[in-house]
Amino acid sequence: MNQPINKPLQGIRVLDLTRLLPGPMATLHLADLGAEVIKIEDPGAGDYARTMGPVRHEVSQFFVAVNRGKQFMRLDLKKEEQREEFLKLAEAADVVVESFRPGVMDKLGVGWEVLKRRNPRLVMCAISGYGQDGPLAQMAGHDINYIGLAGMLEQNVGPDGVPALSNLQVGDLLGGAQAAVQGILAALLGVKMNGCGRFIDVSMTDAVFVHNIMPLVAVNNFGRTAVPGRDLLTGGVPCYNVYRTGDGRFMAVGALELKFWESCCDVLQRPDLKTRHWSLGQEVGGTDAMAVKAELDAIFAQHSLATWTERFAGVDCCVTPILRMDEAIAHPLFQARAMAVPETHPTEGRYWASGPAVKFKP
Repeated sequence: MNQPINKPLQGIRVLDLTRLLPGPMATLHLADLGAEVIKIEDPGAGDYARTMGPVRHEVSQFFVAVNRGKQFMRLDLKKEEQREEFLKLAEAADVVVESFRPGVMDKLGVGWEVLKRRNPRLVMCAISGYGQDGPLAQMAGHDINYIGLAGMLEQNVGPDGVPALSNLQVGDLLGGAQAAVQGILAALLGVKMNGCGRFIDVSMTDAVFVHNIMPLVAVNNFGRTAVPGRDLLTGGVPCYNVYRTGDGRFMAVGALELKFWESCCDVLQRPDLKTRHWSLGQEVGGTDAMAVKAELDAIFAQHSLATWTERFAGVDCCVTPILRMDEAIAHPLFQARAMAVPETHPTEGRYWASGPAVKFKP
């Protein structure tokens, strides 16, 4: 029998002033960890995410997805009485998260200097595109700008050499959400250890830059990044690549280690390719690597996605189908781990919710 889990952030109260994707996703993670999250919106349109995309009845599925498990209230921080109400909430809160441009909270009279006087144990996290200081602090931006400046987008190219836009917003989610959660959890631990709150400056662009490891390694090794699409993990080797199947779908081959490549070659019935691997001297992005990739292109084109999925099932060589989200939802992996959960929204009806990314055992 499953035992009830006391989530680690139970008893922590978070005031969420953020909008759109990065901040709401960060506070969603905190809610999944057990925190009480109060989302505070202005009395007008509120969070722009409410009307971003199709709206069934009152709010978009985008808003539903990143704001589940939260409480909602409306406050106009430009009005003194409602601003004072927010400050009283902050006195009893553990965390405040905001995503305005630097200086806006100060202009509203609820900046860090004011908040820390009201609550010295408070943790305040400010999520911005380029940080609270520096030459771009006041510049507007979106995910495409953050990953472009941080050197990530230049490496993410399609066959035509044009940078390809991922539908996973790396800057917003890795930078704005995960970096914020990391900083908030560390600061909460600091409060527990020494009783002192602190201000957290999260730059989404900084976070992408910090995690852009492989291009940085290339610069340190060779003085410049690899040609886009020709590095070890971006298409420069046949053992780590994507291949179109006979029915126009794709398989993901991640046989980066030699033992996995050897098993992959066995399934493909091409044992002669086992020695043509980057770990045995094959040049990354070189002529032989591209020649072997062309051979695998032809092999995978002979059968459907379902056929290849069946042939590789149970073979430990890091080869998997590339699924659509509707297929991923139904996949036994996500069903078994309760990662795709049917929920009912009070106005929008039934929808699929993601389960918590971090799970705890009793």
